[in-house]
Amino acid sequence: MKICKRVLYTGLVQGVGFRQTTLHFSKRHPVVGFVRNLPNGQVDLVAEGVAGDVDALLADIANRMGRNIERADVETLGTQDFPTFEIRR
Repeated sequence: MKICKRVLYTGLVQGVGFRQTTLHFSKRHPVVGFVRNLPNGQVDLVAEGVAGDVDALLADIANRMGRNIERADVETLGTQDFPTFEIRR
């Protein structure tokens, strides 16, 4: 079953390779969606795929970038049918 999660990351998450790291990890898991910096200093991630794959992506990000993340607010969205996973500007 496909799910879609949005995560707003707060902390020292811009200027530290967060988006590139997320893109790299997205290639390990069959997920689609996007990651982008927000003007307020947060990083916005939307990931869609099988629940286990989305959760594995989020776990990889937490393991690699955890020291930079102060908060990760997760919400479940309706599926969006993104074509790929990308960095948005």
